[in-house]
Amino acid sequence: MGKVILQGFIVVPEDELNIVSKALEKHVALTKQEPGCLVFNVNQRSHSPCYFDVYEEFSNNNAFEHHQRRVTASEWGRITVNVERHYEVWHTEND
Repeated sequence: MGKVILQGFIVVPEDELNIVSKALEKHVALTKQEPGCLVFNVNQRSHSPCYFDVYEEFSNNNAFEHHQRRVTASEWGRITVNVERHYEVWHTEND
């Protein structure tokens, strides 16, 4: 199996937007340091500030699963417990 790609968006409750936005920079930095993280982009929509577009690529399923476990147990995971997540995840063939 090849890369794992996640694409979609999150919706942050308006009353939590400030704290989530502040925590995002650290979350992105930590994720980009993870083994197997190839691409990790989270961009706030200018016309809908509670929406953030997400695009991730991991080198393989093990790296992706490691990321998911880390996020669940992290400060980001606690801060974003009320965030709606709308993702599609797919696996590529070996490159």
